Amino acid sequence: MNRRAALRLLGQASAATVAIAFAPAAHALAAPLYKDARAPIPARVADLLGRMTLEEKVGQMIAIWARKAEVIDELAFNPAKASAAYPHGIGHVTRPSDKRGVPGITGASGGTAARWRTPRQTVEFVNAMQRWALNDTRLGIPVLFHEESLHGYMATDATMFPQAIALAGTFDRDLMRRVQSVIARETRARGVPYVLSPVVDIVRDPRWGRIEETFGECPYLVAEMGVAAVEGLQGPGKFDRLAPGKVYATLKHMTGHGQPESGVNVGPAQLSERELREYFFPPFREIVKRTSIAAVMPSYNEIDGVPSHANTWLLGDILRGEWGFDGLISSDYGAVNELETIHHIAADLEQTARLALAAGVDSELPDGAAYRTLVDQVKAGKVAVAAIDRAVARMLALKFRAGLFENPYGDATLAERITGNPQARALALEAARKSLCLLTNDGTLPFAEDKVRKLAVIGPNHAIARLGGYSSVPKQTVSLIEGLRTLVGDRVELLTAQGVFITQSEDRSADEILLADPVKNRELIAQAVEIAKGADAIVLAIGDTEQTSREGFAKTHLGDRTGVDLVGEQNELVAAMAALGKPLVIAAINGRPPSWPAVVGKANAVLECWYPGQEGGAAMAEALFGRVNPGAKLPVTVIRDSGQVPYFYNHKPSARRGYLFADKSPLFAFGHGLSYTSFDIGTPALSSPTMARDGSVTVEVAVRNTGERVGDEVVQLYISRRTASVTQPVLQLKGFERVSLQPGETRAVRFTLPAETFALWDAEMRETVEPGDVDIRVGNNSVSLKSTLLTII
Repeated sequence: MNRRAALRLLGQASAATVAIAFAPAAHALAAPLYKDARAPIPARVADLLGRMTLEEKVGQMIAIWARKAEVIDELAFNPAKASAAYPHGIGHVTRPSDKRGVPGITGASGGTAARWRTPRQTVEFVNAMQRWALNDTRLGIPVLFHEESLHGYMATDATMFPQAIALAGTFDRDLMRRVQSVIARETRARGVPYVLSPVVDIVRDPRWGRIEETFGECPYLVAEMGVAAVEGLQGPGKFDRLAPGKVYATLKHMTGHGQPESGVNVGPAQLSERELREYFFPPFREIVKRTSIAAVMPSYNEIDGVPSHANTWLLGDILRGEWGFDGLISSDYGAVNELETIHHIAADLEQTARLALAAGVDSELPDGAAYRTLVDQVKAGKVAVAAIDRAVARMLALKFRAGLFENPYGDATLAERITGNPQARALALEAARKSLCLLTNDGTLPFAEDKVRKLAVIGPNHAIARLGGYSSVPKQTVSLIEGLRTLVGDRVELLTAQGVFITQSEDRSADEILLADPVKNRELIAQAVEIAKGADAIVLAIGDTEQTSREGFAKTHLGDRTGVDLVGEQNELVAAMAALGKPLVIAAINGRPPSWPAVVGKANAVLECWYPGQEGGAAMAEALFGRVNPGAKLPVTVIRDSGQVPYFYNHKPSARRGYLFADKSPLFAFGHGLSYTSFDIGTPALSSPTMARDGSVTVEVAVRNTGERVGDEVVQLYISRRTASVTQPVLQLKGFERVSLQPGETRAVRFTLPAETFALWDAEMRETVEPGDVDIRVGNNSVSLKSTLLTII
């Protein structure tokens, strides 16, 4: 019996019945069945569930974070305090690396080193709590610990890779797997088997401060990078037990989060069922289908008047019903009680708990404020025990699958040895190199050391390593100027100036964000002009800070913007540098896409660096001087003006008619990215000009490096239906492959397109493959494409 069938049986039968059905012979049992590692997991779950009191069950559904003071003295875990505060056990602990937790979700997206335990302190805390859970509680149920890992384990010394949107721009599945594997082993070594990553929302609004956390706007790209991320974290394929060095992943945030009303975080997602099924569901669905994804996190927003944490259709009918997901659903931080405080569909905490539980939310994060009412509600007849049992069974199953009953401990020596080690640092550098996207270049780049003897390196981001949201403090970072100094030494004189400051502080946890003083900035611009006059060329490092593009998680802690251009006096700095008439290169270091038309119009070259991770400065320096050749592509469409929002490449045919007095085209198209070499991509050839509705077709295309440098190209395959029973996107990405070619080298790239590639949702909302003509388009971006016709019969 497979896991899914067994868990269905568990939901239909009594715990005792299932335990008997799976139990080995009585004489073989030297301990309770649930402690027998040889027994099937559903049987262990059923046996343990049958022994638990109501209080012990509900204890598995709650977590502690801000309430860590109840179980610690200073930093050390205190078992006596824990037994007094939680005599029935603790199911879940939020971020053990965080020293004490904080009220609400303040600081959720990162902070200073003072906020975190060291690797050894984290392991000591985890192990002490697990010893208490196994030895001092009645049933010895281990605790589930989770951490954040958006682009690196968010804890002291852990390796910080390029931000999620930068990793998506690599269009490199293998790199994503390897990055996530390092994140997994650094996390698991500290005794943490479960992370809240990856984010697989598609995003359509660059005003939204969390756009940096996503893999972009395309359902196919997000799904492919999401699958690779989950495989890196958990391991590939379907499995019952978590391997050593791996962690369970969480899909975030289901769904519509990336197109909030007015671009404001948590805003309603004004989306139809068709829009959800065509665009927002596919990444979640594909990952559930292809991996053993352990958990899903609902989104903060509402869809059609129903918040996701109370949406029985979304979490029940779709996720658990249609897709067959049988894992854990954990709430987003504070989202259950927000059913009362923000959405106003509940009168009190008790009702929020009932609504979330009925929708299928199994565990409430970060502190279980609402679910702590469930014991009394069951006793009062307001909540059925069966509902509690279903949620607890999923939590227990995850703990059994993670092997926590056998070994829940971290290894401090291992954690210290592998966290941020040279191998991890090398991978962070490789990822940074592969995430750099060359947007424009008139031949100014790469710089030649014999021609650029004096280089002005100026701007608010030239001497700081921007890591982006959900970052901790790694063992080391490399800023742009540090990378340049290491690379060129004394062969090139580097002239530096601040240029401007963007904000008045660098405290990413600050609620109020104040832009820097314009008067002082203009003085700095004047100083920068004088310094740059003596240079042969200028590099301007401009963009965002962790304050100007971030998660706006409260009315007092905003992160979204109405405008998408540069903030502060950065455009003035660019204009002043351009007026000098020297070669001007922009190093864009940012979380939001670079919707900077004035900058693009003045610069000789623009290198999109995103937040390139802890080794980003070295990679940027190498790209500027041609040691590496940029090969990334844009995972989002870059708009010219916020009036174009929402703008995405896979729009419907009636969209994008145009505007008075404005260019309707984007500043940069989805999939765009240049190189220091040139490539030719041929016309796609099909294995057959026709395909049965249940068949498949193979597409082959030749790609040749026609330039003089080794370089990477991303071959992108799109489809366009000529007719259909319901309107279809003008273009849909359905395949991509990043290839590295030597000068003059040619390679054949093949894509196999099964029938589901061409599926659509018809007028009756049935998924089907319709007959008709489909253009198969191949190129290196979503605009420059060559086509071949396929007929589906």
